Amino acid sequence: MDELATASAPWTEPEFEQLDLGDARLNKRARILMERFAADPTASVPKACQGWGETMAAYRFFDNDSVDWQAIMAPHWQQTQQRMAALPVVLCLQDTTELDFNGQGAFGLGPLSYEAQRGMYLHPTYAVTPAREPLGIVDAWMWAREKKDKTGARGGPKESLRWIEGYERIAEMAAQLPATRLVYVADREADLVPLMLRAQELGAPADWLVRAKHNRCLPDGDRLWGHTGAGAPIGELTFAMAARHGVKARTVRQHLWARSVTLPAGKGKSVLATCVIAREIDAPDGVKPIEWRLLTNRAAATPAALVELIDWYRARWEIEMLFDVLK
Repeated sequence: MDELATASAPWTEPEFEQLDLGDARLNKRARILMERFAADPTASVPKACQGWGETMAAYRFFDNDSVDWQAIMAPHWQQTQQRMAALPVVLCLQDTTELDFNGQGAFGLGPLSYEAQRGMYLHPTYAVTPAREPLGIVDAWMWAREKKDKTGARGGPKESLRWIEGYERIAEMAAQLPATRLVYVADREADLVPLMLRAQELGAPADWLVRAKHNRCLPDGDRLWGHTGAGAPIGELTFAMAARHGVKARTVRQHLWARSVTLPAGKGKSVLATCVIAREIDAPDGVKPIEWRLLTNRAAATPAALVELIDWYRARWEIEMLFDVLK
């Protein structure tokens, strides 16, 4: 029996109330598929669906050229923003993952990390509370890379723009959520002076917090990390690190430093930022100590402010868990 005659799961009705794919049956099919995959996110299409008829209907839905992924996501984006509006602080986590479709008969794919791999890239903005409660996705880039030409150059948009545009979308959202403090959080790939400069030009309507990749030279000739970590630490942090990727769980104790710095931004421009260093002490024998170097527009004048920033950065692992489910 065609499941379109049955009721959709209650959560899909409010979450996707504004869904409009141009046809009521497509809208209902989309909600049912969301229910099925939410119940078992790692399942294949036949396993997630209830019977052969529903499986074939799912494949027809996926093959329908009039169905656009952004139209499907739009109601969820709206609902996520409403949930954000009720909170004082929301962390907006950004990262990029590969969707590997190698060996599958799909069109529109491009090379991944290795040219022989075929798939697409996904760069979402995942909103969570400081307590790691998921709120939803608020924005996403999805693209297929072009092949390299004979010179080794690759066409298409400059991929680093996704980090800057991601911040700009959060900044636009901040204007609509005046009672909510939005914090853009990203890993080393977002350590881009153009991103920081753009935030500064906009007046930093949303905070930014990124892991530093580059040990930049400061105007007085010092290096960023040495300058920040000089002298006695101003705070200490202890937390339990869960086991992951072959690393055993353990208690981590870090000393903390912070310095206000001026980063050269080219052509007489500069970015004012705070550099934070969290360096593990007393790591177990044979274990590489954990050291995080962060950059932010926020001041960190007290140990409590430092601990808060590091805790926000540690929340970035939530997007890695999301990617594990997607893959």
